[in-house]
Amino acid sequence: MPSLERIPRAMVEKFSAITVLTDDFCEKHLNDEYRVLIHRVIGSLARKRPSPLLKGKENAWAAGAIHAVGRANFLDDPSLVPHCTPKTIYEFFGIAESTGQNKSKAIRNALGMGVMNLDWTLPSRLADNPLVWMVQINGLIIDIRQAPLELQRLAYEKGLIPFIPAEPSSPDP
Repeated sequence: MPSLERIPRAMVEKFSAITVLTDDFCEKHLNDEYRVLIHRVIGSLARKRPSPLLKGKENAWAAGAIHAVGRANFLDDPSLVPHCTPKTIYEFFGIAESTGQNKSKAIRNALGMGVMNLDWTLPSRLADNPLVWMVQINGLIIDIRQAPLELQRLAYEKGLIPFIPAEPSSPDP
């Protein structure tokens, strides 16, 4: 959960009201990993000046935040767990689909969220995101997983990749 000290005092109540709603949804339909990422989204919006959270109802922002994070992580893909449709999100919060879509779009635009965006990918899905492994070397973009171990270690040391794929202790990509 984002530190409340970093959220402007005027936004703490709004942040808390929205996260209570999203926590309830996550408990029933998602998981803790989604909950943490959704809190980051709401915290980021609360810190913006002026915060977009000042306009609109908490339930609409809650639905929009869940949809935005879900969209970035393919939440509506039935082959993934957890899986949830946008309709389930909007019905849970008692809002129209258009309202939820509009809030989700506003959030994605404000935070630069997109499908497979590394900043908004669930940690458990990071290894499966092909963009994580694309590294530019001498002007060429390569998949670092196909590079020699020495280059993988160098990319990791420079903070370009989250772990070294060729290392035995690394998670399976």
